[in-house]
Amino acid sequence: MGKTFYSRLVLCATLLTFVVIVVGAFVRLTDAGLGCPDWPGCYGKLTPKHAAADIAKAVETQGGTHGPVSMQKAWNEMVHRYLAGVLGLLILAISILAWRAHIRREQSPWLPTALLGVVIFQAALGMWTVTMLLKPVIVMLHLLGGMATLALLIWLAARQWPWRDRRDAAAARLRPWAVLGLVLLVAQIALGGWVSTNYAALACIDLPTCHGEWLPKMDFKHGFQLVRKLGETAAGDKLSYDALTAIHWTHRVGAVIVTLYLAWLAAMALRVNALRTIALAVLGLLTLQVILGVSNILTGLKLSVAVGHNAGAALLLGALVVLNFALCARSRSTL
Repeated sequence: MGKTFYSRLVLCATLLTFVVIVVGAFVRLTDAGLGCPDWPGCYGKLTPKHAAADIAKAVETQGGTHGPVSMQKAWNEMVHRYLAGVLGLLILAISILAWRAHIRREQSPWLPTALLGVVIFQAALGMWTVTMLLKPVIVMLHLLGGMATLALLIWLAARQWPWRDRRDAAAARLRPWAVLGLVLLVAQIALGGWVSTNYAALACIDLPTCHGEWLPKMDFKHGFQLVRKLGETAAGDKLSYDALTAIHWTHRVGAVIVTLYLAWLAAMALRVNALRTIALAVLGLLTLQVILGVSNILTGLKLSVAVGHNAGAALLLGALVVLNFALCARSRSTL
């Protein structure tokens, strides 16, 4: 198996990771995270079809299909697990192939090896998401783990092809700002995950204000307590609407900051001829993401729009990773 096969395998894993992230968002937004309340199977079975009797009993116990368990939700959850399992096997194969002599001579195998470690931890987070009953911090970390996997695979995919050396003065000046842009975007994705996992997406249903105010009543203390159960404070009390408002409002403010910064970063990158295509991609995806974010409020969190907003975040992250790679590309063996 040669270098071409390895490159194609990396590309397939990258595309599949994006699919897994989108399907994971669909699972979360359809409240299907506990569609199969055990792991890795569904009521100990391979598929929901084999667990039909257990699912029917759970539906009857919860008083109908509007609870956390239903046949459809079980399939939503298990399809996500199947895809994640295939992805794990692909990344295992990539990490093994990376140590073959003809590949190791061209590029370091340590990134694929680290990627395998991330995926193993991500699998553990997937298990804890179910066994800990959707504890917000675990769900958020699971989302970030998926995004980290995508970012590392995009970097790995980028180094499979030759890149022109861009160590000119303009690129050198832009490099630290691109890194900062990536850090800000990751922080904003984390905030978005915190909004989603706490079901705070519709805590404010007006724009651009929140409850008709620029600074509504908010409870940051309880809203951003990390170690707690879903819908509760760390003390076990019901999480207040003010806490949900604080979560939502913070994400909005973060969106404004990140949008302005990335727009400026892309404008600077447009001045570097070799970066214009990437810069235009960042601007286009940033615009799309803002439109989808606003549409989430205007449509009352329509499922297709909300899933699209998650997909847009993943694509924008990918564009920022490529921009950073392009700015530090020297030789493929050193990246």
